[in-house]
Amino acid sequence: MKKFNIVLLLVSLVAVMSCDDSFLSAKEDYTGSNEEVFKDPLRATAYVDYIYGQFLPSDGNAPQWFYIHSHNDDLMQTSDEAYGESRWNQEWAEISPSEYHAWDYIGRKMENRVRNTTYTRIRQINLFLTNVDKYDTMDEETKNRLKGQMYFWRGFQYFDLASWYGGVPIELEPKNPIVDPAGETPRSSAKETLEQAMSDLDKAKELLPGRWEDASDWGRVTSGTAAALKGRAALLWASPQFNRNDDRARWEAAYEANKEAKEILEANGFGLYQGDWGDIWSEEVNNPEAVWVWGFNNNTQDQIQMNSGWETVTRPSDQNSFNQLKPTKQTVDAFPMKDGRQPGESPNYEYDLQTFYKDRDPRFYATFVFTGDEFAYEQDPEYRSWNYTWFGEEGLEAPNENTGDAANNSGFYVKKMTTANSSNDDFFTASGNDYIELRFAEVVLNLAESAIGAGKLQEGKQGIMDIRERAGIENMDGSYGLANVNSRDGLLGAVVKERQVEFAYERNKRYYTLKRWMLFNDDFGTCSRLGIEPIQGTRRTGFYFIAQDGEGNDYVGSDDPFEGENAPVVSREPDEYPEGINNQDEYSEWLRDNYFRVAVRDDLDPTDNNWTFQWYNEFYFLGIYQELMDTNPYLEQTEGWGGTFDPLAEQ
Repeated sequence: MKKFNIVLLLVSLVAVMSCDDSFLSAKEDYTGSNEEVFKDPLRATAYVDYIYGQFLPSDGNAPQWFYIHSHNDDLMQTSDEAYGESRWNQEWAEISPSEYHAWDYIGRKMENRVRNTTYTRIRQINLFLTNVDKYDTMDEETKNRLKGQMYFWRGFQYFDLASWYGGVPIELEPKNPIVDPAGETPRSSAKETLEQAMSDLDKAKELLPGRWEDASDWGRVTSGTAAALKGRAALLWASPQFNRNDDRARWEAAYEANKEAKEILEANGFGLYQGDWGDIWSEEVNNPEAVWVWGFNNNTQDQIQMNSGWETVTRPSDQNSFNQLKPTKQTVDAFPMKDGRQPGESPNYEYDLQTFYKDRDPRFYATFVFTGDEFAYEQDPEYRSWNYTWFGEEGLEAPNENTGDAANNSGFYVKKMTTANSSNDDFFTASGNDYIELRFAEVVLNLAESAIGAGKLQEGKQGIMDIRERAGIENMDGSYGLANVNSRDGLLGAVVKERQVEFAYERNKRYYTLKRWMLFNDDFGTCSRLGIEPIQGTRRTGFYFIAQDGEGNDYVGSDDPFEGENAPVVSREPDEYPEGINNQDEYSEWLRDNYFRVAVRDDLDPTDNNWTFQWYNEFYFLGIYQELMDTNPYLEQTEGWGGTFDPLAEQ
């Protein structure tokens, strides 16, 4: 996979900057080499591509970008997708800007070297936008496309900052601040910050092409990308995190923005992927689902190494991975049955813990790997995940033996966004799977949610149905399992639940939905409204697949009960199948049905003092950490963090 930003960045570094970071962050005069950048199309393009590199995962950081968020190690754990203690789900004596939960994402005190932070990126963008129009040596189309990409990234940065802090300082000129964020500029309101983000995205939408013609430009943002991100921003402004009074005008504005995004994308050949749902992430270049894609490659030896890292953290240790991602039963439980009804509510399919893996939404099987399931990779195309436990001796309360490096504390693995031909060389670091940050499916659900919020209930419901139809849900009630869901709040809840399934384990989509809808607790009534259980006070759990002897008794012994030809109970991969069993898939299910007891595993979250998930409403809008406050007297601290800045004030 070609990576335009890395290649051109190298050209830029050699031809323009001579490896001097000060070119992008310190010089104030725009003569000499600076001037050449804004006059020469190749160098100007290299500058823009450098900005891509500043925002997107870089070599060595990719695993953390997928497991978490840029420079932050807690978001997946601060949801129900993964277990463990994070800075935002543990108990604190007080909420304070001096504590670890006051994240430094907004910026850092300036030091003797320039860091890649929010406002240094904004300054680099402003430097380009301020100077590129001073010269007429580039043709207008080239210049406009470069400017469009810069407006996109500035719009994205202000949108992202608003989602965390509400209002932030807005800088539109390349100032050279003493501290970061910039010097004497005060915080703008959340409304002004999001309006600036959407204004930048509107400019990007007008300047960018609907689709790039050259395959080497795969990964560049388009007019549809800008429109879709504006739709995401408008939906944030309409959501309870910002819209406590449920102002319908905001929902209507979000509807119009997302409707336009969908129309622009469809006019340029984008749409829902029509192949196997599980293949969405393995088709590159012409993938209609990829509205905004982050490109990776499989290089491992040279300067343009750009590996995704996803398979490094998702696969079992016995495949030579780091096995960092531990999924939860809570996410498994979110997937409906194959008729679209929730587990336990389907009139067509029975559900119980012992056979929870039967008759589920087709996306269920493309997202998870349970014991006995295939999880192939290049070096072992027939690999199966044998992840189970047993008792080493009588009288134990919980199993104390497992399948070693094949085991995972959760009892299962995430299969989504992996490919069967991935190589495990060097811990799967050669994986070049692209990541789709914004899929067409999100545009459909953003439009559906906006329509429902604006009172267009049937149109919104149809959007959810379109997603379910594409996924392969059975239409046994004429509405893909939603026949009984017709109220505004009921349909808004259905969108939230659909997002949890469709976007499971995609970069922090679940966390942002929980925050946007204020679903961590029911202090604002949103959980009750939408029919969703709050996470506050809960523990994330997993599964035990406990080996049995075939007569309903838990297996006790020192040897693996199912491994090898002379397995103590029965071989998990026999030379001959029992009568009526025709292949290994059928045999694996037969083994699960007859030789395993499924139980809930509740030792994943910390067990000391009966730990439960804690949430503080101050985290809906973060405070500014104290060290930055101490170096910038023009910044106003957030309410709830010792300050008076109201993130919800419109002025």
